[in-house]
Amino acid sequence: MPEFQFIARDADGRDQTGALPADTASQLVSQLRGRGWIVVDVREADGPSRWPEAIRPSRWLPATGLDVEVGLQQLATMLRSGLTLLSSLRTAAEQARRPAMAAVWRQVAQRIETGSTFADALGPHGRLFPPIVAQLVRVGEASGTLDLVLQRAAHHIEQSRRIRTMLLTSLMYPAFVLAAALTVTGFMVFGLIPKLQKFLVGRGRGLPAMSQTLLDSATWLNAHGTLLLVSMLALIALVAMIYRIPAVRAAWDRAALRVPIIGGLLRLAGTATVARAMAILLDSGVTLLTGLQSVAALLVNHAMRSRVETARQAVIEGGALADPFLAGREFTPMLGRMTAVGETTGTLAAVLGEVADFHEKQLASAIRRFSALIEPVTIFVVGGIVGFVYIAFFLALFSVAGGGR
Repeated sequence: MPEFQFIARDADGRDQTGALPADTASQLVSQLRGRGWIVVDVREADGPSRWPEAIRPSRWLPATGLDVEVGLQQLATMLRSGLTLLSSLRTAAEQARRPAMAAVWRQVAQRIETGSTFADALGPHGRLFPPIVAQLVRVGEASGTLDLVLQRAAHHIEQSRRIRTMLLTSLMYPAFVLAAALTVTGFMVFGLIPKLQKFLVGRGRGLPAMSQTLLDSATWLNAHGTLLLVSMLALIALVAMIYRIPAVRAAWDRAALRVPIIGGLLRLAGTATVARAMAILLDSGVTLLTGLQSVAALLVNHAMRSRVETARQAVIEGGALADPFLAGREFTPMLGRMTAVGETTGTLAAVLGEVADFHEKQLASAIRRFSALIEPVTIFVVGGIVGFVYIAFFLALFSVAGGGR
């Protein structure tokens, strides 16, 4: 059973400190309150570490979205159990799996102690906490439902992480197969076939045409590989610089939505993101205009972001939210149509939640279809490369065998 250190005040206002065993921090809080004490702080006592602090592997790893997600869930649970916000933040810091995340929670707690609100204390860590989290926290502080909004924020981050994981998983197998094939090909082209060539040249024979073509290509790559690599890196850097120009990026992002298969995936993901984020924000009490502003900041695609900003401007001018979504092609038509239904019936948050559920399922199915499609394409491409190299290799072997008779 873990041991927790506590700071409390008894009925006479005297400070009480110490350490007691308990299954959870909330259980110890209940025990202390049973004594009539006011709990100021509860944190898990430091235990022995298997690694010295300076060389612990996790010490050097940055905080990730998963760390934020777990931390928000822990905060929601502890607040729901009756812990104070400062105690919950310190406990989250102690239970964080990485020191970088622990430092973030401690810094947030320190800012709150100096008079900052929770939402403002998250501001300097915008890389870790999306705008939707800050908005939800701000509303939760004002309405007294901080535990509920933190749970919703954690759920939103979890959904985003799950979609990214599905997409990366679908690409992992083809990438592994391609890497393995290129490794084998490189070994044969740069290792085995040149040795066969030397053997045949020593016997006054040459390689077959197919093998010679492959070897000439490998020789050219060996001679000009460095220049080719530098040129490719320079081209990538140039494209990245051009991509930073707002007009170019907007045109690029618009064109990406028209690419077969990829564009459909982007459109589904963007629609699910907008619908889910708006549903969570509206359901938590965030105003429509503030919610649209936060949602726009979540979108990476500038064409989608511009469409959301257009929708926000339309609402400011007294128009309907659905009209800009129906006029554009950045999102699926269902978003605009269902938004119109939600505005008419006054159930916009509920309707957008249903839109998000539908598109998240569609996105999962589309990713599975994409994975099923990319595997045979990978096999075809890899099979062509490896097949050509193997045929060239065996033709060279047959030449060696023919020269030995």
